[in-house]
Amino acid sequence: MDNMAMPLTDTAADDVLDSEATRIQKARLWSDDGWTARVIKNEDDDGWAVAMTRDGESEPALVGPWTMGRDKKNPKPLDAPAFSTLVKTASEVIRRHEQQRHAMLHKNVYVTADARTTKVTLDIIPDEDDPYALLSAIDDTGEQLAQVRVAPNFKLNATSAAAWIESGFLRPERS
Repeated sequence: MDNMAMPLTDTAADDVLDSEATRIQKARLWSDDGWTARVIKNEDDDGWAVAMTRDGESEPALVGPWTMGRDKKNPKPLDAPAFSTLVKTASEVIRRHEQQRHAMLHKNVYVTADARTTKVTLDIIPDEDDPYALLSAIDDTGEQLAQVRVAPNFKLNATSAAAWIESGFLRPERS
């Protein structure tokens, strides 16, 4: 077979056009791979900032200082390496935020009693109208021993978990 280029099918040609249509590579606006970098005037001083926004989001995931250009008045233009670094940094910010949110909504402690270790978890459901939490006990084989609905502000710690286990998994009063 010779090295002639294969013509694009209509669908493949449309995909190429769509990706090129969403790709913007300007000095102060760069958009690609689900992200948009926008160089903006820094409201706090005479400098510049860059805002990184993920497609579909209304607020930027990252806003940070941007380098001045050679003329010391205008911003340095965006380029592919800078955009790649900004995407990596903004993605990391989002990942850390998601980890923090997960840690706030999902807690667990281990309680050992009668030579048996029980994992007690608290999963907060942040419903706008009716927030609540699920308190669960899981044995060392992974079997769920009990689960009750509690207030979303239930304080899970080793003492409250041990008291719940000792009560025979009765629904705890407000804690």
